[in-house]
Amino acid sequence: MKKRYLMTPGPTPVPPEVLLSQAKPMIHHRTPEYTEIFVSVIEDLKHIFQTENDCFVFASSGTGAMEAAVANLFSPKDKVIVTNNGKFGDRLVNIAQIYGLEVKELKYEWDQVVNPQDIKGLLDQDKDIKGVLVVQSETSTGILNDVKAIGELVRDHPAVFVVDSITGLGAVEVKTDEWHLDVVMSGSQKGLMLPPGLACLSVSDKAWQKAKGSTLPKFYFSLEKAKKAFDKASPQNPFTPPVSLIVGLGEALKMMRQEGLDHIIRRHALLAEATRAGVEALGLELFAPPEGRGNAVTPVNVPDGVDGKRLVKIMSDEHGITIAGGQDHLKGKIFRVGHLGYVDKFDIITTLSGLEMTLAELGHPVGLGKGVAAAQKVFLDT
Repeated sequence: MKKRYLMTPGPTPVPPEVLLSQAKPMIHHRTPEYTEIFVSVIEDLKHIFQTENDCFVFASSGTGAMEAAVANLFSPKDKVIVTNNGKFGDRLVNIAQIYGLEVKELKYEWDQVVNPQDIKGLLDQDKDIKGVLVVQSETSTGILNDVKAIGELVRDHPAVFVVDSITGLGAVEVKTDEWHLDVVMSGSQKGLMLPPGLACLSVSDKAWQKAKGSTLPKFYFSLEKAKKAFDKASPQNPFTPPVSLIVGLGEALKMMRQEGLDHIIRRHALLAEATRAGVEALGLELFAPPEGRGNAVTPVNVPDGVDGKRLVKIMSDEHGITIAGGQDHLKGKIFRVGHLGYVDKFDIITTLSGLEMTLAELGHPVGLGKGVAAAQKVFLDT
């Protein structure tokens, strides 16, 4: 027998209560019973997003929310700033280009943080810019970009500020209204503690004004259709929803409200701190710079002489601990430990123990127990 530990930045572990809620008998999505669940889910989402804005749920991965934001807000040849310092910043660039937007790409190395002043410079130069698109928590690198500072820069510009917080929401602060974030996106398989399959996003009044003039094609991902369906006397989805996932989301959001949003953010910060302390105690180097480290995932440079792909494989095959490797040009060069969602301190301790054993098996000099001890100290001192 081998017990499995899912320590990736998505999908993330799903609480038993959420799993069980999805096993309830199926209900029809055009009934008062479903409407009651759905309305409650939307209200709880607003709490997690920290917004009074409209919130919507689509049956898709987080990429669906990214596409929905582009398709609903803009028109062909609109000028948009898109920051790119990782895999998913690159995806935002691609989506915007596919939809025919004029992309002013701010490209950085993957271990660099987006500089808000670079955005300010472009906004000051061109009042015709219609949008600013930024990934808050870059899953591929663990980099956390300062969307609060960027929101202050964009608030008085006609452009709308679109934030990919797919890996951020539920792990780091996301104060949608206070920080002037016009569209915020998330996905179910991250901090929301669900299986993959749902994309969520919030839409501000400023974003709705942009949406009124959008001429890009959209049907399934139409925010107008979603709003009309929700504004009915009995709020619904415009198309058949994944009912069991919506039920599960309701249970997950209930758990999050019971824990408290402030406590959730502190828990993730503590898990991240302990993970970083553990890997550094083993003599390993963190990939992300100190000023750009988030709470969702810790990327670590693979030490010289170690096969990074084999490290990830041994962790999974031999020790039952699934971590993530690097993406694109970072394949084999970094590994990523997720500590997002339904994760606690003993998941971190187990993962560090498995990492120590794996490094030893690969012939890398490592002091067994040093990483675990460093993480334990963080937990005990807090």
